[in-house]
Amino acid sequence: MDKNNVMANDETVAARIRGMMKESGAHLEGHFKLTSGLHSGNYIQCALMLRYPEFAAYAGEKLAERLAPAKPEIILSPALGGLIIGHEVARALGVPFIFCERQDGIMKLRRFPHPGNLRFALIEDVITTGKSSRETAQILVEGGADWVASASIIDRRSENTMDEWDLISLWKLSFPLYEEDSCPLCKEGLPLVKPGSRKD
Repeated sequence: MDKNNVMANDETVAARIRGMMKESGAHLEGHFKLTSGLHSGNYIQCALMLRYPEFAAYAGEKLAERLAPAKPEIILSPALGGLIIGHEVARALGVPFIFCERQDGIMKLRRFPHPGNLRFALIEDVITTGKSSRETAQILVEGGADWVASASIIDRRSENTMDEWDLISLWKLSFPLYEEDSCPLCKEGLPLVKPGSRKD
């Protein structure tokens, strides 16, 4: 497949993801505090899209296609956001799936033995700063595993955030993000909502 066909295919997939987000009500608008601490007028709640198995399967298969050249032997995700999509990617690739979760504020591999020196790919639903992603992957790296790829449904990293990170994604977003002390939505007095699951 030549470069033009690859780009066209990427845009077709991104358009389908946008459509699924809209259809499922996963794209929210308002005033949100993200898990990164930054504020935004938009929030993508992937769980609302992933509750539909056919949507989750589509996203998982498309990520798996792009991850296949890295030949991961196991898929790793952080709970809770990465659970469904991580499992779908693993299913599509025919490899095992494991996840890390927070205990006392620290990400841990609580329910599984360390896989050893296997090649692994890290899968998320949405990546903004990559803090949880790096913390999760480091657990396996420190035990001798080889971090060969990273992927997410949505890449909403702001400009100059982890430019060195070769992240595979299905939809690259560029909604404005604000520090709390310079947030125009705060200045407008719009109610602040903290969606998602992480409370730290």
